[in-house]
Amino acid sequence: MKNKNKTIEIFKPYLLGNAGYKGGKTLDEIKVKAKKIYKLSSNENLLGSSPKAKKALRKSVRDLNQYPDRTTVRLQNALSGFYKNELLPENFIAGNAGSEVIEHIIRAFLGEGLECIVSNPCFMPYVMFSEWQGAKIVDVPLLKPDYKLDIKGILNAVNDRTRLVFITSPNNPTGTYISKKEMDELVGKMPAHVVIVMDEVYYHFADADDYTTALPYVKAGKKIIAVNSFSKTYGLAALRTGYGYSTPELAGYVRQLSKPFLINKLTMNASIAALEDVGFVEKTVNLVQGERQRLYPKLDRIGIKYWKSQANFILFEPEMGEKEFEEKMLENGVMVRPVGNFGAPGCVRVTIGTKAANNAFVKALRKVLS
Repeated sequence: MKNKNKTIEIFKPYLLGNAGYKGGKTLDEIKVKAKKIYKLSSNENLLGSSPKAKKALRKSVRDLNQYPDRTTVRLQNALSGFYKNELLPENFIAGNAGSEVIEHIIRAFLGEGLECIVSNPCFMPYVMFSEWQGAKIVDVPLLKPDYKLDIKGILNAVNDRTRLVFITSPNNPTGTYISKKEMDELVGKMPAHVVIVMDEVYYHFADADDYTTALPYVKAGKKIIAVNSFSKTYGLAALRTGYGYSTPELAGYVRQLSKPFLINKLTMNASIAALEDVGFVEKTVNLVQGERQRLYPKLDRIGIKYWKSQANFILFEPEMGEKEFEEKMLENGVMVRPVGNFGAPGCVRVTIGTKAANNAFVKALRKVLS
């Protein structure tokens, strides 16, 4: 072999130094002496989990010795029924959480020399997973003070190397949304070589008259992929199920990355059962939407800056450092989430929970800011 002494780099440079995802802390990681801790930091469902999903889980435990479904077709069929057959099973992509669906989309379309567009503040995995593929990330920030999508800026940032544009509605961590008029403009003006990825994980909680999902654009054959999750509304965050939907061409292309036996039997059965749990979804949505409206005047009286939300959380800006604020709230029994690493420095996100949890948050907030 020639040049035996030559040093050949085996590591991909764009994987070195990648900080990774920093999620919210679990209750087990918290070490404070408060009698009760309300976890309002991870946008979880404080009503618990879908009863129908839990029933399916208990039944599925009997067959742990058997392999799960080789494909995700059974879940795709259930999703088609959930969407009242407006979409066919071949329109769907399933995965272990919405984040894995996002990862598969990125792996399918991005690589070295290619680009994607994000709009900070946003969900961190868009950037992190794209960096794993060696892609260039172009940030077109949301427009302050209302965190509106900069459609003109996004369209101007598109070039021949752009393959994906990530948008989120309602957006995490701001809670803001993209109107139907704005979506029409963005989709209508996007070049044919670019795929829009619309993260609509929080869509159940949106009640704005001009809110839209990606559904009408998928049905019209546009190059758009929607991403959804069972973690929030259905209360199945521990099971990690997510799905996407798109045109059969795009969905089929992304599904090429799905491994055999991708979703375990417990998760598959629980997710399918959850889709039928209309009562639990209604109870969850009614709670969030009702408590959201109840919290606004309380925040107004406190005098804190916040953004009205279409999701199951509210973004606000305390008049102290976000980390210091987090610690003081925890001392008063409430976990909240600083979101500087989402691209919103100085801001904090709080999950909308039960009435008792929200009352505890308001009480702690008054005490910390007094």
